Amino acid sequence: MDRGGHVTGDTPPPVDMRNEYTAGSGLVEADLAEDWHTQFDRWFAEAVAAGLPEPNAMVVGTADAGGRPSGRTVLLKGYDPEGFVFFTNYHSRKGTEVAANAYASLVFPWFPIQRQVIVAGSVERIDRAATEAYFASRPRGSQLGAWASTQSSVLPDRATLDDSYRAAAQRFAEVEPIPAPEHWGGLRVRPDSVEFWQGRASRLHDRLRFRRTDTGWVVERLAP
Repeated sequence: MDRGGHVTGDTPPPVDMRNEYTAGSGLVEADLAEDWHTQFDRWFAEAVAAGLPEPNAMVVGTADAGGRPSGRTVLLKGYDPEGFVFFTNYHSRKGTEVAANAYASLVFPWFPIQRQVIVAGSVERIDRAATEAYFASRPRGSQLGAWASTQSSVLPDRATLDDSYRAAAQRFAEVEPIPAPEHWGGLRVRPDSVEFWQGRASRLHDRLRFRRTDTGWVVERLAP
């Protein structure tokens, strides 16, 4: 194995980076809430209370019609028993991929408290009125950015984006409120499974998964 010959300075090679996960007391079935969204409520509140930077940041994984995957970090903007909501340009890579293959995964990487939440499920657009209500709550600069950016398209340079932003600012200079673009809106991941992962010593992590079945939800323990 290459032990990091390309690493320079005092940075250790990745193969030598090792932490023991001992921050938590473990996760057993008796400690779980009765449903996944109540359990997520608990853990999300604890992530916020722990002072994690952007605890609502999640890695969203999608795949195109051919099964080629892609991932990126997106901010969670809402959740309830129906699923997890985030917003995007529908013409972006993730937007076009879920249009072709309406499934996604979410990972909340709460490393400082040695936890993860891993979600998989189908994707649907949220109600347009809900999109418009959220868009109206955004800072004006972010609203203009949604109009200025042709997200995921190739740009010749930064100046092209800056010019587009200035054009949007001029277009909407006398407009209040700025409307939400038709190509921009919310996506809901409606989960088929929600896994709660708690780090444990010797890599013997606790993994408890809520999984949807034809008759309701079941809880399963997964091997680490």
